[in-house]
Amino acid sequence: MEGTVSSDRRPTIMVTNDDGIDAPGLRALVHVLVSTNRYEVLVCAPDSEKSAVSHSITWRHPLSVKQVEIDGAKAFAVSGTPADCTSLGISKTLFPSTPDLVISGINMGSNCGYHIVYSGTVAGAREAFFNGVPSVSISYDWVSAKSNIHDFTLAAEACLPIISAILTEIKNQTYPQRCFLNIDLPTDVVNHKGYKLTKQGKAIFKMGWRQVTSNIQGGKMLSTMTMDTDSFASTETDASTISQEHRLFKREVLGAQVEDDDDTDHKSLQEGYITVTPLGALSHAEKDSQAYFTDWLPGVAERLSSSAL
Repeated sequence: MEGTVSSDRRPTIMVTNDDGIDAPGLRALVHVLVSTNRYEVLVCAPDSEKSAVSHSITWRHPLSVKQVEIDGAKAFAVSGTPADCTSLGISKTLFPSTPDLVISGINMGSNCGYHIVYSGTVAGAREAFFNGVPSVSISYDWVSAKSNIHDFTLAAEACLPIISAILTEIKNQTYPQRCFLNIDLPTDVVNHKGYKLTKQGKAIFKMGWRQVTSNIQGGKMLSTMTMDTDSFASTETDASTISQEHRLFKREVLGAQVEDDDDTDHKSLQEGYITVTPLGALSHAEKDSQAYFTDWLPGVAERLSSSAL
């Protein structure tokens, strides 16, 4: 762990996200943290929307950084990915010291199951974990026509007890260093059923492709877990102008595939719980797969030798 919270100063929290520094989820989280008057709040977030970029990083060119005004916080907008923002923010290059805790979010849309892999929000927290800094990713299960902007404030307030408890453990040097937390809040956050410890499930939206004759002009994937197929805007063009050398293909949702046990993130979230899922960075195969390849691999060389005769 990079450091500990001393008793003579306020803990420092750095906030990042993947929806961009102007996103309502980040602004609500920062406002709630600042309003407690208990934390020094820093912000280092992408200057534009970067959903579903996973853990990509910028390598070949420098990042542009611009200070922005957010009441009560020292904030910078960065021309990079969520992982870039976390890496820069904890490096002591942009801020004078390493934050005590990194929070990535609040994302517009849940991040459960296999979609955790795609999530830039989760990557923002994972990057801090890679570097020994305690971290949390937070997502709100936004649903069109049901959710509103004020729900982000309610979600942030619902997470305050967890944030406070984490910082207490950090101060006492008792917080575990081998994981970070992924938190998802239900759509009806005001009536949530409380916190529930969960594990990452296997929920995923199966995606396909179809050829289109439109120039996609924006629109936003609301999250890596909640795909809103009405959230894209397009302008029709004459199909005859689309040559075989320049064709357009658009993702489409083919359907959901959910294989959830009772203690998985997606199922518990749909039941109305605030899910708290410890995550690591290693991707272990299922035990039966490991057992299969234990028997299979030694025979590969034998079969190769036999076929060469």
